[in-house]
Amino acid sequence: MAASLAALVLTAGAASAEEGGCAKYGAGGAVVGHFVGSGHAVAGAAAGCAVGAYKRYEARKDDRENQAAMQDDQAVHDDQR
Repeated sequence: MAASLAALVLTAGAASAEEGGCAKYGAGGAVVGHFVGSGHAVAGAAAGCAVGAYKRYEARKDDRENQAAMQDDQAVHDDQR
């Protein structure tokens, strides 16, 4: 199972979490788990879902922080005029 989780994390790193989240990573985990051995597809799907949910959370958190930074920058520029 550790190998399937490692493979999932390594291959999923380039994908955008915002677009898929649990469903996208869960499907990838199920495929990896299927190739690892009998009965590991469900465990891979669960692990993939957890990774996808976390990546989506992180992406949304980064978006909120970027929005706040841009609003702060805009306020500073408006005050300088």
